[in-house]
Amino acid sequence: MRENRYAWVVVALLWFVALLNYMDRQMLSTMKPAMQMDIAELKSATNFGYLMAIFLWIYGLMSPISGIIADKLNRKWLIVGSLMVWSLVTFLMGYATTFNQIYWLRALMGVSEALYIPAGLSLIADYHSSKTRSVAIGIHMTGLYMGQALGGFGATIASKFSWQATFHSFGFVGIVYSLILMFFLREKKHVGLQGAESIRIKQPLFKGLALLFSNISFWVILIYFAVPSLPGWATKNWLPTLFANNLGIDMAQAGPISTITIAASSFLGVIFGGILSDRWVQKNIKGRIYTSAIGLALTIPSLLLIGFGHSLFNIVGAAFCFGFGYGMFDANNMPILCQFVSSKYRATAYGVMNMTGVFAGAFITDLLGKSTDSGSLGKDFAMLSIIVFIALMIQLYFLRPKFNDFEDA
Repeated sequence: MRENRYAWVVVALLWFVALLNYMDRQMLSTMKPAMQMDIAELKSATNFGYLMAIFLWIYGLMSPISGIIADKLNRKWLIVGSLMVWSLVTFLMGYATTFNQIYWLRALMGVSEALYIPAGLSLIADYHSSKTRSVAIGIHMTGLYMGQALGGFGATIASKFSWQATFHSFGFVGIVYSLILMFFLREKKHVGLQGAESIRIKQPLFKGLALLFSNISFWVILIYFAVPSLPGWATKNWLPTLFANNLGIDMAQAGPISTITIAASSFLGVIFGGILSDRWVQKNIKGRIYTSAIGLALTIPSLLLIGFGHSLFNIVGAAFCFGFGYGMFDANNMPILCQFVSSKYRATAYGVMNMTGVFAGAFITDLLGKSTDSGSLGKDFAMLSIIVFIALMIQLYFLRPKFNDFEDA
């Protein structure tokens, strides 16, 4: 009973880490107008795209390495160290005076933030059975969305104080919380064995990768995860700009409207998707896959309306529908993975998934930067609906789980 309670304590502790993870990375996308007054290179949308993309490329390259590390070492200290470093980077960004300084600090943030997600999600998955796993992952994901929403207030805070003070304040909060986490977060221990850390150290370094890449189902999951990451990252990095352009409003208004709409709807989506998935999978082994598919299907018409809409009602409504559907998809990625991959290699698997998703995100972030400069941002947003539909069909046809919770014999 005590272990069951602590499983939810872990979700609560990591919820705040997830919030800080996305808040610190997201607020840069809305503070461009304030920062470009001091750093002239940021006036170019293409340059700003480079700045956002370097984070994604580094984050993506580090994700598989982070997963391997998380499957072998103590995840508690990996999470604490990751939070400490990216919070310090956020704090230091307030002292940057040149584009190059922001650029390399953003790259360092990519390294430190990549260490968190595989470790955090695999730790939650270990603490929760198939009866509560999607809900637990979903609740954790709401922390990401809340951080995304709060990051949207970066421009608002910067307009009241300064962009430097905004970075300093958010960075300081993360540093303090990493110290608190040292005392309350615990690694998951496996019954009958010395502990999770000792198990991971004994595994051959690349055994997990070899097993994963010989698993056809993992390749399908990889494609299914990567393709929706294109619109997922597009909304994170360019939706405030699209709102400002299509609605003709200031970024200080567009930032909060866009990020709060996506965050609030995604919040509802992950909770609904988590509850539905945990119940459906007890009756139908493909329940998680069907739940995820319903969510992804909702994003297809949403992307069309986001791209081509020019009224507040149409664009906000479409963004809400997108966030709700993407939340249902997000809540079930790790739980679906748990149906095909052993707990010994889940962090590695999610690290590889994260890499493919982030590389897709880096590509689309760079592309949409050029689209913004050429005036075709809305059209390119809408075109993303086509490839999402293809990914949905692949997932429904090929993914056929045999277990609720896969474990090696």
